[in-house]
Amino acid sequence: MPNSIEKSIDLKAPVERVWRALTDHREFGEWFRVAIATPFEEGRPARGYILHPGYEHVMMSVLIKEMQEPTLFSFTWHPYAIDPHVDYSTEIPTLVEFRLQPIPSGTKLTVTETGFDAIPAHRMPEAFRMNEGGWAIQVENIKKHVES
Repeated sequence: MPNSIEKSIDLKAPVERVWRALTDHREFGEWFRVAIATPFEEGRPARGYILHPGYEHVMMSVLIKEMQEPTLFSFTWHPYAIDPHVDYSTEIPTLVEFRLQPIPSGTKLTVTETGFDAIPAHRMPEAFRMNEGGWAIQVENIKKHVES
């Protein structure tokens, strides 16, 4: 089973615009479909309820790792941690990195999630499958958001 997911997309928007869509918690919530309550800050957690139909009971929790404006935004989280009756805090989280690179037409955004090999074996295949599909959707969501 692979240990990482990588999705790249070319966005017709300047790096500064994409950076804002990633790092402003309200804007992030608009395209990611999650209601984040507090601003993103390095070293601090951010939480919010998922707004995708059928998942409104799920609290997304991330720990902001790096905010190197305007090239790298990263956080850790527990992928596909959707069962409210399970304590995922004992698991090693995966690392999600958003890398921005200026290109002639705007910005190349690369999203990488690594660390799936540390997820418990009974959860890993489903977490990987769901996030592989989820990131494919999310890069299209941010594209629509920053290009509109």
